[in-house]
Amino acid sequence: MTINEALRLIAGTMILLSLFLAVNYSQNWLWFTAFIAVNLIQSSFTKWCLMMTILKKLGLRDKSANCSE
Repeated sequence: MTINEALRLIAGTMILLSLFLAVNYSQNWLWFTAFIAVNLIQSSFTKWCLMMTILKKLGLRDKSANCSE
């Protein structure tokens, strides 16, 4: 799994989790959904994302490996 794939998986999971919590417990969980959205928008402009830095330190590949490697 590459960093980009892991990032999409984590973001999607967190959004679904926060929506589940908002529907079943408190609508204040929608602030978490908004926080995720703001971070995704911010990273599109700055080209920096804390989660990508964490995933790199955990050893995930930056790009998918090709057959010659």
